Amino acid sequence: MMKQMDVNKVRNAVINNTGKRVKVKRNKGRHKVDIREGIISETYPNIFVIETLERKDMPAQTISYSYTDILTKDVELLLCR
Repeated sequence: MMKQMDVNKVRNAVINNTGKRVKVKRNKGRHKVDIREGIISETYPNIFVIETLERKDMPAQTISYSYTDILTKDVELLLCR
């Protein structure tokens, strides 16, 4: 069971990195993984929004994730330098 304190830690970490470039690794199931780069653009109480960068094979998009996606390891965020 997830504790509220754990969700708050994730939320605070995302809020502290708003505006920074991140690599998003999303587990799509059945051994499928989607990796994209983008910028954390907005944060809300239950979700955060990432503006992905345009690639040759995919246009730029706005994607939202919940903080619990990180806790359940469906989504990983890695800061880019």
